[in-house]
Amino acid sequence: MPSIKDVANIAGVAVGTVSRVINNSGSVKPETRRKVEKAIQELNYFPNEVARNFKMRKSKMVALLLPSIWHPFFSELAYYIEDELDREGFKLMLCNSGGKPEKELYYLDMLRQNKVAGIVGITYNDIENSVSNDIPIVSIDRHFNKKITCVTSDNYEGGRLALRELVKAGAQKPAFMGSVTSVFSETMNRRKGFIHEAQTLGVDYVIYEKPDPIVDDDAYFNEFLNEHRDVDGIFAITDMLAASYIERARREGIRVPEDVKVIGYDGIQDHPYFHPILSTIRQPVEEMARMTIRLLYKKIEGETLDQQVYRLPVVFKQGETT
Repeated sequence: MPSIKDVANIAGVAVGTVSRVINNSGSVKPETRRKVEKAIQELNYFPNEVARNFKMRKSKMVALLLPSIWHPFFSELAYYIEDELDREGFKLMLCNSGGKPEKELYYLDMLRQNKVAGIVGITYNDIENSVSNDIPIVSIDRHFNKKITCVTSDNYEGGRLALRELVKAGAQKPAFMGSVTSVFSETMNRRKGFIHEAQTLGVDYVIYEKPDPIVDDDAYFNEFLNEHRDVDGIFAITDMLAASYIERARREGIRVPEDVKVIGYDGIQDHPYFHPILSTIRQPVEEMARMTIRLLYKKIEGETLDQQVYRLPVVFKQGETT
């Protein structure tokens, strides 16, 4: 791999001159600049970003802490986050924790030592004491006791909207199906909105949830199907959980939507490749991602934000399951 010294030797200049050309700093004669640029092209030289950031005391790296890259919602979010960063010349460092708190703590410690420009964090674990504002950070869906900016969708309204749509589709005894995180996450507002709307409309309802993460899918669905056969509507806390229920219900001879209406949350399965196409509460994923990065830029520049929580509206996407 060619080094900056190799570039300097071919161009016939000092290493410091090559550095000024690369960093676009200091005075360099046009003819000298052309020599350096030609040498860089000949050698296919790529500057060491980590070393440059250290010397300049300014990083262009932003870390994204995710519970799982396999989850379609997180993958879509990561795509738009990287795209927004790329527009301003920033790079993305992906930290896939697998939802493990010890791995999240390891990443946070590593990021503090490597002095990234900022962090976008998605975590549902109790790591409160290890999160700080020492590095600019924006959280998605999660509140911390410290004043850390949070970007989220309107989960509460999403729960209300899901209940109304189930009733409109003919459900008389809908159920909320979910999991309970150990810390307060905005996702818990989906259940609250569902309950509020059911009580307002005088609708009989069921709440079925287990601790997050669900470690035994078979036990989870078997218990629900055995105990709640009279349920004719499902609002699942995520699209993935809704899709899993539909598959389990099919094995039990339960038809969707004829016997049970189903609505998910996220909007990841509104593509025609999915069968059946899931009715869902669609989060504005792209807008959430781009807003998160724009807010992070402001924090990196030392600006004070005018609010701590930014909630974006959701919409109902009609599919084939209601």
